[in-house]
Amino acid sequence: MSLGDDVLLEIEDEGVATITLNQPDRRNPLSEGISAGLSEAFDEIEDSDARCVVVEGSGGSFSAGGDIESMVEGIENEVPADERVRTLERSTNELMRRLVEFPVPTVAAIDGPAVGAGANLALACDMQLATEDAVFGFVFRQVGLSVDAGTSYLLPRVVGENVAKGLVLTGDIIGADRALDLGLVNHVYGAEEFDERLEEFVGKIVSGPPIALRHANRLLGEGLEKSLGQALTDEATAQGIVFETEDHEEGVNAFFEDRDPEYEGR
Repeated sequence: MSLGDDVLLEIEDEGVATITLNQPDRRNPLSEGISAGLSEAFDEIEDSDARCVVVEGSGGSFSAGGDIESMVEGIENEVPADERVRTLERSTNELMRRLVEFPVPTVAAIDGPAVGAGANLALACDMQLATEDAVFGFVFRQVGLSVDAGTSYLLPRVVGENVAKGLVLTGDIIGADRALDLGLVNHVYGAEEFDERLEEFVGKIVSGPPIALRHANRLLGEGLEKSLGQALTDEATAQGIVFETEDHEEGVNAFFEDRDPEYEGR
């Protein structure tokens, strides 16, 4: 499925939705076209039976982050700062909010550069798998900017405040192995095995109980913002919902019958 030319969407019968950023000649920046296409893709996926979403880039890049062409236009046309801030809020910020809060588990499949806002697009996904060719950088300083696209929220939660400040203030580009050491990604694989490993990883998610995993994913995402008491209460509330599902009954029956469960998402 094509959402314009800038974003492609494929939803497989097995429950995997793949979103492909498709401006390879520009290394897939978060341009107006890609941001709009991502929003449309999320709408389509929420109306589908997808159990997992893969976000990837085309042409050997994940995402080069901010749209430099639009920055140049803003400078040349002397667009007021407040207007540019409104555009940032309306496009990139809304996109990041939606991705972080998206109900279906999301996996970033990272090959090549994921820098600036593009690195945040990867972090906004629930899980990250990278090839050995992936590189990461929070390089806002290279274009004379502070941070945006959720850097100050996402990055310290993953790597801690000290490391986050080091990455942002130096603008260093790091390779996949260093990203793995820091916890920026879950796994790193060679290019020749990446597709197979990604399929295996996503397959484990898709084979699980969709309703239960959505609740678990949401609770984990919210956990750092809550007290222990609130977390325990919210977990109990979610279990009360999941106890009523057919999938819970199927899981228990499969356990006692020593077979793999077949979850239907009901």
